[in-house]
Amino acid sequence: MADLIFSLLSLTLSLLLLTPSISSLPTVSISHITPNQTLICALTKSQNQTQTHLNCTTNGTPSAPLTDSTRFQLVGIVGGYRFVCGVSSPSTLTLTSFLVCWRFPANGNGTVVYKRLYLGSAFREIDSGDSHVCGIVGTTNQLICWQWDQFNDDFVLNQTRFSSDVSVGNNFVCGLSDVGQIVCAGGNNIGNVPAGSHNALSVGYNRGCSVNSGNGSLDCWGESMNMFGKPDGVFKSVSVGDNRFCAIRGNGTVVCWGENGFQLPEYLQRVPFEGLQVNRGVFCGILTSNYSLYCWGNESLSSFVFADVVPGLCTTNCSCGPIPNYATFCTGELMICKPCEYNQPPPPPESVASPTPPVDRNAGWSDKMVAFVVVGSVGSLSFLVVICFLIFRFCKSSGGSRVHDSGPMEDDQIASQIQSANRVLVKKLSHLISMGTGGHLEEFTLQTIINATNNFSEDNRIGVGSFGSVYHGSLANGRKVAVKRAELTSSSSYPGGKHKQQEDTDNAFVNELEFLSRVNHKNLVRLLGFCEEETELVLVYEYMENGSLHSHLHSLYSSYIMSWPARIKVALDAARGLEYLHIYADPPIIHRDIKSSNILLDDEWTGKVSDFGLSLLGPPDNTSHLSLRAAGTVGYMDPEYYKFEQLTAKSDVYSFGVVLLELLSGHRAIHKNESGERRNVVDSVVPYIVHDDIHRILDPKVPPPTPFEIEAVKYVGYLAVDCVTFEGKCRPTMSEVVMCLERALSACLAIPSFSHSSNSSG
Repeated sequence: MADLIFSLLSLTLSLLLLTPSISSLPTVSISHITPNQTLICALTKSQNQTQTHLNCTTNGTPSAPLTDSTRFQLVGIVGGYRFVCGVSSPSTLTLTSFLVCWRFPANGNGTVVYKRLYLGSAFREIDSGDSHVCGIVGTTNQLICWQWDQFNDDFVLNQTRFSSDVSVGNNFVCGLSDVGQIVCAGGNNIGNVPAGSHNALSVGYNRGCSVNSGNGSLDCWGESMNMFGKPDGVFKSVSVGDNRFCAIRGNGTVVCWGENGFQLPEYLQRVPFEGLQVNRGVFCGILTSNYSLYCWGNESLSSFVFADVVPGLCTTNCSCGPIPNYATFCTGELMICKPCEYNQPPPPPESVASPTPPVDRNAGWSDKMVAFVVVGSVGSLSFLVVICFLIFRFCKSSGGSRVHDSGPMEDDQIASQIQSANRVLVKKLSHLISMGTGGHLEEFTLQTIINATNNFSEDNRIGVGSFGSVYHGSLANGRKVAVKRAELTSSSSYPGGKHKQQEDTDNAFVNELEFLSRVNHKNLVRLLGFCEEETELVLVYEYMENGSLHSHLHSLYSSYIMSWPARIKVALDAARGLEYLHIYADPPIIHRDIKSSNILLDDEWTGKVSDFGLSLLGPPDNTSHLSLRAAGTVGYMDPEYYKFEQLTAKSDVYSFGVVLLELLSGHRAIHKNESGERRNVVDSVVPYIVHDDIHRILDPKVPPPTPFEIEAVKYVGYLAVDCVTFEGKCRPTMSEVVMCLERALSACLAIPSFSHSSNSSG
């Protein structure tokens, strides 16, 4: 019985020791936005000490808050070339945290791109170089690294285990093992790292320095280190930049050395610092006296940057004692730990008892004691089981959280279903080619696709299609392509379950492949080939340099289509593509998902219809209907089709009419009015056109139409009204739409002489 009790206690203890913890994370980041712009960010304390604030400054001038940064409780930040990343505080329930990054445009002006790179076990250490971010995760000491464009591209680090002091250089990363040995991995050889035990480490572009655990001296290695030398003495930490170095001595003061006689500014040479951060040639340090942040190494930087910078994470136990004045940042019994010095080895953890003589496990155990221990152990185990279950449910429900894993995101059961379904797809693909409809298509290897898209990098992702994400890529010959990748998550919320989701994905894939292999028109996006390998289904298209019509209408405010002739030209291009599908394809094709995001623009601003995942072969006479459940996009879907589930080519006409209303008004298909109410563009715009008040709804981003253009714009408005008529039989055909748009475009160049459109077809 006693043996069983001790087994339960041991198991409980081992499970409890798995709880992740976070050690010191950097609270200051240095980023270079342009050669002349340096962004300094720091976590500063709030008034009530319950959260931190992310403050940034560019060359001494306060910067606007980063997108959504106020939503997160950050406990660490790092920066590199044109990016800043933040680590969130771990959830007390799931014991997970995430890494979010902000990417700045190349010229320093424009939209800052924000995205999440990681969701998982909490970080203990994190660091960044110019283009990489690396962190030590949880209690496993596993190292995970990211690039902005690729994940784990140059790194084979899954088996690398670091204990502390992760530091990122140029295509390599180093850290300390649990016994203080320097361990490095990655693509660059930075020379022979020093042997022995170390307790602090920093690497730069192609060199590094460390603090020797034996005597506190500096050991440096790497390219041309002999020409820079190193100071003598006892040190606590070191920071390595590009040809510049700084280190904190045992008394807290800082010494700097390096290229061209680089030194610490004189007024800071006798001031104790709590910590240093470096990026390239810029250094920043937190003062021990008042936790102000000072930076040097760049003439455009002011020396003082921020006050009340958080020097570390508040925790419950410090093996080498807390920093001075930790109560400034921590409440209750929490404290911020100071780093352990070389001659001050950490004492044994408080939870580990001193050695004691062996105990007779069978002696002195009463029935009450046995019952107490059993109940306590079972209760602890039950609690841990509940926590594990919640973590499992959380991870399972976070379908897109595994962004750091660029491989297939399906579980074993779904992967098995895909493999089974793929055998059917192979037959379908072979049938298409044997029928001569796909003979011009190229079959790409999966490795070719991976190389072209940087392993389906999030940075290469440009949109979402009918059955998956779309990525831009570049083939080995330099040709730009767009790659649509079928995606299937493990979410069980999909109507009909996972198997139905897989079936719909397969159908959309084959539809797109089949229809685009049969058609050829300058206003339809051209399909170049496909990839069907392992569990991957991929289609490869010509790359449309100028993106979607939707982005130019609703996201970009400086665009070629910010003129009425240009907008009418794009509408005419798309109409000609649809006319080809309805009239000249044999049998005709009904697109079923016409919307502004499915009208793409090439490098010459020619409009082309894309995304045939929902397309269907229409009735041969183009007048009868197909009876089937409605599908499409809310706001663009034909209400008659939705109500009666009877599909005709006139359903595409209705959707195209909504696109025309978008072009005229600049409103989204579903948008909010001045009162914040959601409105359909048909309901909000059509009444003004009908009452000849079209000038009241024209997109204000476009210059007012000239006297020659206003009649053409009105004519397009009347055409749009005809297209969105409730009864399909009263709508024009796509051939009539093309004819009207051709007249409208011509009218922009000459005085028009036409009246209200009467395009209705029976």
